[in-house]
Amino acid sequence: MLSQVYSLLKSQGIIPNAVQEQMLTSHVRAMAHRSITGEPLPEVEASLFEEISPDSMSLAREVVAQFGNLPDEEAWLLSVHFEVAKENL
Repeated sequence: MLSQVYSLLKSQGIIPNAVQEQMLTSHVRAMAHRSITGEPLPEVEASLFEEISPDSMSLAREVVAQFGNLPDEEAWLLSVHFEVAKENL
């Protein structure tokens, strides 16, 4: 899954720096764990993510959909990683 995430980002010209890559990798691993165990996320407030670009949210939803069993809130959180990494350009 990690290689797919980084390929997807690269195809969009989004290159995380070393710290961002470490944080993103940790997050994707945690998502995989939640996908397997069914462990829920703590409650997340949708309004916190209103300033995330539609592009970052779309990419995040694409990744979350590949797991097949995670809630949309996972995409909200993942989209932050993508949005921050876009600023590297």
